[in-house]
Amino acid sequence: MTTSTKLSHELQNVLSGDPWYGNNVYNIIEHVSFEAAFEKPPGASHTIAEIVLHMITWTEEVMDRLNGMTAGIPTSGDWPATGAPDEQKWQNYVNDLKLVNVNLQGLIQDFPEEKWDEPIDDERNRELGTGVNYKELVNGLIQHHVYHSGQIAILNRMING
Repeated sequence: MTTSTKLSHELQNVLSGDPWYGNNVYNIIEHVSFEAAFEKPPGASHTIAEIVLHMITWTEEVMDRLNGMTAGIPTSGDWPATGAPDEQKWQNYVNDLKLVNVNLQGLIQDFPEEKWDEPIDDERNRELGTGVNYKELVNGLIQHHVYHSGQIAILNRMING
């Protein structure tokens, strides 16, 4: 099995498959109402909507890096503002998360197999996720999706009991 196939399968499993740890990302998000998405429980750092936007922007940043762009903070920002609560806006965020990951899947599947172990031309910076090879970059984003989907599940339970 190629690296592209393995990474594509792992990403798809985390997003919409049957990961061993529990619910996938899309299943978790499907159970979030738009009211809950914009509510910030006491002690929480971010709303669910903010986390979803953060996941979108970092997926876009990983795609930029796979396309050879220099690593940095996502062009839309690390934690973009969500604005006022709105049901259609929430649905757009959910759809955007799905769309950006479809686009990422395409990039992964078309990525040259011989480049996966090549280092990205950036010094190591943990906060930016730089100084890794392309395979580690995509694995890191998959871990990022898992981490934040866990946060979303917990916040949704805090809000809805």
